[in-house]
Amino acid sequence: MKRNYHVFLSFRGTDVRQGFLSHLYAALDQKGIFTFVDSEELRKGDEISMALMRAIEESHVAIIVFSEHYTSSRWCLEELLKIMECKEQNGLKVFPVFYKVEPREVREGRDSYKRAMDNHESKLGKDSEKVKSWKKALSEAGSLSGWELNDRSMGTWRHREDSNCQGPI
Repeated sequence: MKRNYHVFLSFRGTDVRQGFLSHLYAALDQKGIFTFVDSEELRKGDEISMALMRAIEESHVAIIVFSEHYTSSRWCLEELLKIMECKEQNGLKVFPVFYKVEPREVREGRDSYKRAMDNHESKLGKDSEKVKSWKKALSEAGSLSGWELNDRSMGTWRHREDSNCQGPI
């Protein structure tokens, strides 16, 4: 399979985009790593675009930035499904970043993740196959080895970045 991107970044929210993600993208770009970042502002409706699916398929690595509001977006959950599918079928390397959330919140559906999934269930039905597949993907991705970043660790991240370190990659 042809791979057009080194890294695909999956994330939710301007707080992530303007903070951590902008630093990560700049560090990857500085090292010549071709990275796909979706523009949330261009999204229309709830269906994930074929171009976005192709970008995931054409990547070597996916970095999922799990933040407080990640699961509130059906779009992000569909991205996650595709990422986990490509991990199994195409050998896509997947690295989670737990940005101000704990891995167990993602893995076990706690706190904001539980509230978001409850909201999706109320719209799609308690026995929705879609919601079940999202929960399974969250559990699997939340069980992967990754990085936990909170307010304390962000200072460390920036320091490492400023010393020309690539961060986690």
